[in-house]
Amino acid sequence: MKKQWYEYLWIFSALYLILGFFNILFAWLGLICFIVPLLISIFGGSKAYCNKYCGRGQLFELLGGKLGLSRNKTPPKFLRSKWFRYGFLAFFMTMFLLMIYNTYLVFAGATLREAVTLLWVFKLPWHWVNTSFVAPGVAQFAFGFYGVMLTSTVLGLITMLAFKPRSWCVYCPMGTMTQGVCKIKHGKP
Repeated sequence: MKKQWYEYLWIFSALYLILGFFNILFAWLGLICFIVPLLISIFGGSKAYCNKYCGRGQLFELLGGKLGLSRNKTPPKFLRSKWFRYGFLAFFMTMFLLMIYNTYLVFAGATLREAVTLLWVFKLPWHWVNTSFVAPGVAQFAFGFYGVMLTSTVLGLITMLAFKPRSWCVYCPMGTMTQGVCKIKHGKP
């Protein structure tokens, strides 16, 4: 059976991480992964992005399933529970809003922090990147957003290794958000 174009979106996810490592400004491309799922759930009334177009889920499926890096164990019940999913979404959104606030501070005159924060704790220096040709706030958003995307990828890889390949999808903040949109707007789970 011929593969569809969207079955290769895992390449976008891998390329995004690689390009962002060498030039942090590529982090802005990650907004596609935020905007498109919401638009699909708002106007399409479904989680088609998660089920069909999510390059990160495809990447985990490739690494965990086809390459056999997953233990293929069912994720624990607490990870799949509503309280954990919505609690993680609230936590993730808090971290996202703090990132936006830090970007605002840099636009307002604070010093650019050339670091990517991994798992919201570990600051990885990113001093080899030249961001002098853009406004410091533009660069600050890129550093922060790449940290969000890298953190969620690392969490996804950890759960992929420990459980089934797409175990991240069980508590992915975007999946939880789009599911909420579908329930509110279209009455669909």
